[in-house]
Amino acid sequence: MPVPTSPPRIDDKPWVVGGAITVAAWLIFLFRVTVPAQIVFDEVHYVRAAHALLALSGPENIEHPLLGKEAIALGIWLFGDTPFGWRFFSTVAGAATIAGVFALGRLLTRTTRGGVLAATLALLGFTVYVQARIAMLDTFMLPFLVWGIALLGQSMTTGSAARWSAGAMMLGLATACKWAAAPYVGAAAIGYLGMRRGRPDRWPGLNPPLALGLLGGISVLAYAATFAPAFFYAHDAMTWRGLIPFQYEMYLRQTQVLPPHTYQSNWRTWPLMIRPIWYLYEPVAGVQRGILMIGNPAVMWGGLVAVAACYAGWVRNGAARLLAAAALWTFAVGIFAVIPKSLGFYYYYYPASVFLAVVLAVALEQWRARLGGWIELYLALAATLTLYFLPVLSAEPLAHAGAFRRWTWFASWV
Repeated sequence: MPVPTSPPRIDDKPWVVGGAITVAAWLIFLFRVTVPAQIVFDEVHYVRAAHALLALSGPENIEHPLLGKEAIALGIWLFGDTPFGWRFFSTVAGAATIAGVFALGRLLTRTTRGGVLAATLALLGFTVYVQARIAMLDTFMLPFLVWGIALLGQSMTTGSAARWSAGAMMLGLATACKWAAAPYVGAAAIGYLGMRRGRPDRWPGLNPPLALGLLGGISVLAYAATFAPAFFYAHDAMTWRGLIPFQYEMYLRQTQVLPPHTYQSNWRTWPLMIRPIWYLYEPVAGVQRGILMIGNPAVMWGGLVAVAACYAGWVRNGAARLLAAAALWTFAVGIFAVIPKSLGFYYYYYPASVFLAVVLAVALEQWRARLGGWIELYLALAATLTLYFLPVLSAEPLAHAGAFRRWTWFASWV
């Protein structure tokens, strides 16, 4: 008589599950990515810079590093100077972000179910969807950042120098997209030293000199390597002697005082989503369309409850994963209290908004038995809000110029 076998569990093949979620997310981001068929919001800066990179004509948009603009340029080179070319690799970056959230969620919850929950909430959170369909540098920064954190965290139990080095490289490449990722390199070093103190079972075989040397050296080399095209500019070409002074020039441009902007906002307002941004709201080819950079209220506001719950849970039982999840979000917001920028915008909250999905997954898994069917109801609410806001996330045709009132719940959302 054949022995009965139990049905396969999702934990048996986690990377098959993660891969399926990633492909599904990518197809969602690709659908109608060419709408609107015109430059949107900050694409005006980065598509122009991508053209300069393709022509190797000279420096353009020099306040930011090159990697994100190189990705846009590669899309144009492969698919033409069209909306599909501008945005193709943004969809890839968005899918890679979802994959990284799955990996990070699985790492912190220790279950594939937790990874699926984190990835699902990130996909329903609006911000990844919007950023995956526009050619902006933040879009390219985040997958490198999330994967860097996940790989460094995965190496904690194995002590794998290869995985630690890969994580360092990812953080360097994230910084090569946008400097907002640079503080995470320092945070990784401090986190390693703090968590390994008195615990040699963490990162076994990776002693502090080796770990910090790999983290700093590899991240810096990865960052520097992305400047290679600048050495071949037709004018004002980069030189080895000028590479470091150029970083200071970038800093000066990053910190210059800018005139007030309609959609500027303070970092303290971002968690409450007080001032989102209309990336687009105008007639396109005779049809009114809009793209609102906003988070899913269920995820953004519910995530704040999860942050508080994780901190409270850590105080009560000392669970490191609760602290790690909550601290990651807190750090992602807190760095903007010290970053010397004269203006802030809601899209700077993009990394923190995605980390909220991880915090939510950790909290929901931690208290799953107590929450019971409320988790499914919460996911249903998040999905319902996604369908409700979809017309102004995806630039669908709107009825008239005043249609925005349907989605602007507060005066500050206009």
